[in-house]
Amino acid sequence: MDSNARYPSLKDRAVLVTGGGTGIGAAIVERFCAQGSRVAFLDIAEEPSRALVEQLGDATPLFLPCDLRDIAALRASIQQAADALGPFHVLVNNAASDDRHPWQDVTPDYWDDRMAVNLRHQFFAAQAVAPAMQAAGGGSIVNLGSISWVIGQGGMAAYSAAKSAVLGLTRSLARDLGPSNVRVNCVMPGAVMTERQLRLWITEDDKRTILDHQCLKRLLEPDDIARMVLFLAADDSAMCTSQSFIVDGGWV
Repeated sequence: MDSNARYPSLKDRAVLVTGGGTGIGAAIVERFCAQGSRVAFLDIAEEPSRALVEQLGDATPLFLPCDLRDIAALRASIQQAADALGPFHVLVNNAASDDRHPWQDVTPDYWDDRMAVNLRHQFFAAQAVAPAMQAAGGGSIVNLGSISWVIGQGGMAAYSAAKSAVLGLTRSLARDLGPSNVRVNCVMPGAVMTERQLRLWITEDDKRTILDHQCLKRLLEPDDIARMVLFLAADDSAMCTSQSFIVDGGWV
């Protein structure tokens, strides 16, 4: 039996998720589909994205391949998705890449690329969907941040800088769009056990260290983040905006 919350306000609501093909993004897509939302997602990784669409069967989301670093392509994909599903009431800016990088090796080009991958597209996706939200009388934008910059995690200075900027972007857009009843919030995940994290970085020793830092002694899963995103997208959070919601098991 599924014990997760049901949000009637999300049924038939048009939802756009960036980076929805794997990890946290895939969990978000799956949860919105389970709510009966009309879901589109963008991702550069075509093979896992198409596998997710097939896996979801009758609740088939619309997948559009897109490199979010290309803002013209991002805008075109958002318009294509809106033409298919209708104006979006929910935007989840999830796409990111937390590649590790020694500070000595960072070049200006690499720095700019990390900003493009982890920050810039969030603003331009919001810019693309916000006018329709304003015309409809409201909407919800959820930006994915990170606790990396709060805990002072090393080895990823460009990523942490970009993710700290997501909070500033969130608060500024919330102020600009609030008069139109468009809410903008940030979700800051902790150490989430995605397939990518487990394959590339997180060892058994790391898991023990993470649990030592957390108040709650269970490792975070992508679905833990997805459930917070759904709450912020639904009308149940109607007076939540300009806020940052940490989901990290009590690390910070």
